[in-house]
Amino acid sequence: MFENRVVLITGVSRDTGLGYETAKRLKELGLTVIITARNLNVVSNLGEKLGVEAKQLDITDKESVENLVASITQQYGKLDVLINNAGGYFDQDSDLLTVDINFMKEALDLNLFGALRMIQSFIPLLKLGSNGIIVNVTSGIGSFSDPIFGLANYYADVPAFAISKLALSGLTVKLAKRLKEDQIKINAVCPGFVATTPGLEDYGARSVTEGANGIVWAATLPKDGPTGGLFRDGQAINW
Repeated sequence: MFENRVVLITGVSRDTGLGYETAKRLKELGLTVIITARNLNVVSNLGEKLGVEAKQLDITDKESVENLVASITQQYGKLDVLINNAGGYFDQDSDLLTVDINFMKEALDLNLFGALRMIQSFIPLLKLGSNGIIVNVTSGIGSFSDPIFGLANYYADVPAFAISKLALSGLTVKLAKRLKEDQIKINAVCPGFVATTPGLEDYGARSVTEGANGIVWAATLPKDGPTGGLFRDGQAINW
């Protein structure tokens, strides 16, 4: 069913991460999977373990993105699915009144502008694919109404992470409207609180397998699937 579909996943740098698990699952479904990370040696080793192609990519670097576009154009001539999984700057201990503005700029450059840079650069290849899909991996910490992690409910400020993810979800809504004419779907997916590092299970984190379920779902939507939504486990959740 998914043969001949090419998927690109950013931010795959650990075999315990969501990107790695997503790549594994999509390969099992028959998609051609390309994983990327800043460190070529790291992502190459992960690619060998998974049996998928690995390429170097820094989404904050325009030249790096352009080089990857050229490489995929030459090899495949199209892209069907883009998963913006790369992210960071989870500043659990930051105080919004004292957080360094430059630190927040760096978080926005990665979590927001990096995703936009990828989308702008790969839209021509997504238009050449079939049933184009974009998945932005976001977080309920950037939502208004998540009962535990939402902006008004989570016990910590996490300002750089929360605000950049809020912006990423907003970007998803705006792009969904813009891309309808190109028949390209884009959705934001919150994987929930996931145990991507050892010990988080002790604090109630769900497994990486559970966290990746919603990403895999969004990456394999049918042509008449939803666009412009925020989802967890394939279910719409409030912004």
